[in-house]
Amino acid sequence: MTTTIDAILSLSKRKGFVFQSSEIYGGLNGCWDFGPLGVELLRNIKESWWRSMTYRTDVVGIDASILMHPRVWEASGHVQQFSDPMIDNKTSKARYRADNLIEDHIQKLANKNKTAQAAEIAEQLSKAESNEDFYNIIVNNEIKDPVSGTMDWTEVRNFNLMFETHVGPVASADDKVYLRPETAQGIFVNFKNVMDSARMKPPFGIAQIGKSFRNEINTKNFLFRTREFEQMEMQFFIPPGTEGEWFEYWRQERWEWFRRLGISEERLRRKPHDKLAHYAAAAEDIEYLFPFGWGEVEGIHSRTDFDLNRHQEFSGKKLEYVDTATKDRYVPYVIETAVGATRTFMAVLCDAYAEEEVPTGDGKVETRAVMRFQPWLAPVTAAVFPLVNKDGMPEAAEAIYRDLQRSFRVDYDTSGAIGRRYRRQDEVGTPFCVTIDGETLSDGTVTLRERDSMQQIRLSVDALESEIRRRLHA
Repeated sequence: MTTTIDAILSLSKRKGFVFQSSEIYGGLNGCWDFGPLGVELLRNIKESWWRSMTYRTDVVGIDASILMHPRVWEASGHVQQFSDPMIDNKTSKARYRADNLIEDHIQKLANKNKTAQAAEIAEQLSKAESNEDFYNIIVNNEIKDPVSGTMDWTEVRNFNLMFETHVGPVASADDKVYLRPETAQGIFVNFKNVMDSARMKPPFGIAQIGKSFRNEINTKNFLFRTREFEQMEMQFFIPPGTEGEWFEYWRQERWEWFRRLGISEERLRRKPHDKLAHYAAAAEDIEYLFPFGWGEVEGIHSRTDFDLNRHQEFSGKKLEYVDTATKDRYVPYVIETAVGATRTFMAVLCDAYAEEEVPTGDGKVETRAVMRFQPWLAPVTAAVFPLVNKDGMPEAAEAIYRDLQRSFRVDYDTSGAIGRRYRRQDEVGTPFCVTIDGETLSDGTVTLRERDSMQQIRLSVDALESEIRRRLHA
């Protein structure tokens, strides 16, 4: 079965995973709100990442401010260089990122089996370095505006992606600050604070989860490219000369984390960067095969000592490690792991969604939609149902529901036939359903039903919590 973006969008709104931001006012493009189930799934993803990165002796966490001194972004290069190539169509007034416009054209050619032509343009794009290069590719390959069908293009120009705002009661150039476009700089400027206060020495890392903001020219593909998003980043500070081994270590660690999330390896791939930034020694992306094609979910970068040196230069403060025993001093090199929490959320949704035909019990089959989340990752762990709403079953079910709530996120449902209730829970990925019936009242046993296999077992109420806990990580 091929999962479509439309199917994921429909499920997300219908079941309360994700809503369009400000929808009653027509929505705000590129911004999304996480609903009751979405916020639980996102929290579980972030908790998994946090445990994998900081529950160890050599990585600690911080939570840096979104607003930072504007000199931070001058030092990092964002003020001068953090821009995308933008092009407008004069007829339709539509605005595009020039490189994305070219990539979409390449994909259309590939879909039409014009692979040689697609490969030729892709080669041109890989070598493009200036706005003029992007413009020439568009014009020379007769790439038309998808809206008007014309080639009435403006020149390509740079568009800075940072949101500006002002601190204080009066807006002026002196009070200008930015909403951070990435979380990494908050780590770099706190390198010395963390090293001294936490008594760390290289090799060690600093991890952070937080919101970032980019004024994208075009947002698209649901949660993949948005203007407000959440990142999970770690900067690992190491002695110069050890960057090769630590880069290899972290690229393997990060791949294993995606596997533990239950994401199919057939839909994951590594993509080394063909062109490296001037400060980088190595770079590799982990990509997921979304319904629209391959897209980056995490980047692993060997950043040398570029960032700390830049902040030393602009702040005038030493950002070195000094070995008290040998008196050696150096500016550490950095291995960065940067994963999009919201992109990972979208990958988990797409990977878990399935439709399958199942028997109904009367010799027929029906289609069930099911989210095959890892049990420990699911937004709801278990659902409790009284078989009927009488004969003492609701009271017994409510007692079991309250007991399980102490340990798990639990739903309680009394509406409709038991089969319909199972299907509702399947569609949101609840791994376990507990049914209370007449036998529960007589012998203290319940039915535990497992989502993926739909198999049911009978067990005592006293053993229910431990059995769910065992199956969560089985």
